[in-house]
Amino acid sequence: ENVSNEVSAADMAGRMDLRDWQTVTIDGEDAKDLDDAVSLTVEGDIYHLGVHIADVTNYVQENSALDREALKRGTSVYLVDRVIPMLPHVLSNGICSLNQGEDRLALSCLMDFDSNGNLKNYEIAETVICVNQRMSYTSVKKILEGDPEENEKYESLVAMFKDMANLSAILREKRHLRGAIDFDFPESKIILDKQGHPLEIKPYDRNVATKMIEDFMLAANETIAQHFYWLELPFVYRVHEKPDSEKIQKLSAFIQNMGYYIKGGAHPKEIQKLLNQIEGTKEEALISRLALRSMKQARYTPECGGHFGLACDYYTHFTSPIRRYPDLQIHRIIKEQLKGRLTDDRCAHYDGILPEVTRHASEMERRADEAERETDKLKKVEYMSDRIGETFE
Repeated sequence: ENVSNEVSAADMAGRMDLRDWQTVTIDGEDAKDLDDAVSLTVEGDIYHLGVHIADVTNYVQENSALDREALKRGTSVYLVDRVIPMLPHVLSNGICSLNQGEDRLALSCLMDFDSNGNLKNYEIAETVICVNQRMSYTSVKKILEGDPEENEKYESLVAMFKDMANLSAILREKRHLRGAIDFDFPESKIILDKQGHPLEIKPYDRNVATKMIEDFMLAANETIAQHFYWLELPFVYRVHEKPDSEKIQKLSAFIQNMGYYIKGGAHPKEIQKLLNQIEGTKEEALISRLALRSMKQARYTPECGGHFGLACDYYTHFTSPIRRYPDLQIHRIIKEQLKGRLTDDRCAHYDGILPEVTRHASEMERRADEAERETDKLKKVEYMSDRIGETFE
């Protein structure tokens, strides 16, 4: 509660000042903890993409009471009717949230991509940013679809959003070519009244704007993971191991009955091909669920083991330090490395704590996922309980 509401001059000292960059946050309408902002300029055929992440570690010191509680929680939990935050609201919705028009401290990953989506150059820096505009996914989608009203309202940003859509498509295509698997399950958004009763259940829309932010966050995560892997420093990776061959064989045997097959062992490209084949068919939902179930669960670990689903060799979680402890943990390592403070002693310290930190974070993440699914089911059952005896198609 003693944290200040404004970023002081002392806090900004020695940081790269990006406050005059055109920067936006793009989130759901009801999001309150805005931990990522993006900026983009284009020069010739080079896209300068900036992913700016709230510098939460500036306010959560290692081993403080705040830090110990955050470590214990491991993650924020997004239940159907409430958020159980990892950090107190004063921080997560206040000084750590990248609110429009406010100076904020950030950790930025500045990347240059060519028109084929190859990473040409990058820089990781402690920065100060000031978000020009808080955008919603819905708004950005309308702009990209040419909605005249939205285009007029955000006139100064339209060009940047179009460039973002172009870069996003390039990055997505590049990922697709290397075999990344995109499980696009229809998710539901449950609308509750003040008493918590479900009023309606809508499909959650994964549109062009949500995918755009997803692409940029993946790019930053990959860039940071690769950078630290080659520095051979203690780090936290997000690893998704190859599926067990036995599970893939079972899946293969099952889908053969429906006229599909998977060639050879488990390569992400094979799963990707299968998902393309079943797209739009009546068995799509069944087969894609089974394919997902034959995968392993992604987890956090200090060893870099690659990410099967994304078909990449280096991956981490860097982009959500407000709501995920592993991100907060690596922000500390990144900042110590940037300041030249990662001495042998500090490396030994991290080597000592990371196995337990990552194991616990993976467990807490699974627990949160289960709780989220269970409360969703609970509300769906409640929604249908008024309709017992009715017949639906």
